[in-house]
Amino acid sequence: MKVRERIEEQEFKILSKYAAKSREAVRDREEPFCDFRTAFQRDRDRIIHSKAFRRLKHKTQVYISPGDHYRMRMTHSLEVAQISRTIARGLRLNEDLTEAIAVGHDVGHTPFGHAGEYALRELIGHYNHNEQSLRVVEHLERGGQGLNLTAEVRDGILTHTGDNKPFTLEGNIVRSGDRIAYLCHDYDDGIRAGMLQPQDLPASVSKVLGSDPSTMITVMVSDIITESDEKNEIIMSRKVKAAMDDFREFMFKKIYHSTELEPDRKKAKYVISKLFEYYISNPSSLPQEFLEREERWGLQTVVIDYIAGLTDLYAIKQFEKLFIPATWAVR
Repeated sequence: MKVRERIEEQEFKILSKYAAKSREAVRDREEPFCDFRTAFQRDRDRIIHSKAFRRLKHKTQVYISPGDHYRMRMTHSLEVAQISRTIARGLRLNEDLTEAIAVGHDVGHTPFGHAGEYALRELIGHYNHNEQSLRVVEHLERGGQGLNLTAEVRDGILTHTGDNKPFTLEGNIVRSGDRIAYLCHDYDDGIRAGMLQPQDLPASVSKVLGSDPSTMITVMVSDIITESDEKNEIIMSRKVKAAMDDFREFMFKKIYHSTELEPDRKKAKYVISKLFEYYISNPSSLPQEFLEREERWGLQTVVIDYIAGLTDLYAIKQFEKLFIPATWAVR
């Protein structure tokens, strides 16, 4: 018996009846099985080894051009994976599927975080990073061939945010884990930046969740495991869910929509809009691999794919190269 087959057999013996099973995973394109890794393990590995995932280390979470100790999209994705795997393990659900969705959920995020996302949305009328994440893994990676991920992972990536819910419990775990991670870690970074103090939290939040990021995570994760155990849904208790909702409202007011960060958000949106205008007018300046896709996808989509894939630093460098006069050394 191959290692993969043994793992697949163990899943049916150990995991909850509600867990997704690797043996039942479906891909759009059939391919030979791996002797050692399950389908979901291979998906996780493909995402982690992708260029899009590597670029996340230089993409903003909240603070543009932050110091070394602030979160970026890659650290956020890894933190979502850790939180989500803890929940999956507690509920005897499929950790490998959960991790694959978590590490892939933000690979389509723009430079400059949600400021970049909003800029593209204003330019073309519709843009969501979860949809772009799916596009990255389906069409853009591997030179336009995509990663051929399982339907379970692709669905979890697409539905980690928005109105539609994932069809697996593992996807629903990541949906909750993402929110827990960004609220607690952005709160932690807010304290680091001097924008928040623990005593600023509403009493409805601190009395239920505490005021330390680690404690907050523990309370919410523990509550999900307790409330969802042996159920075919991922839920929170009414008390903890209400506190989490109040926490989210607080964070949007104090951090995500704060006037203090608005100047940087405006600058980021300006950079994105100018790059978009330039490449639409000068498509020959795009890398060759993107030019080759124009006939299939159209110029606007190709330009969006290119800009969305840029890191913060590279977007700034391109802006400087295209719009800032060069400084000439005195001879």
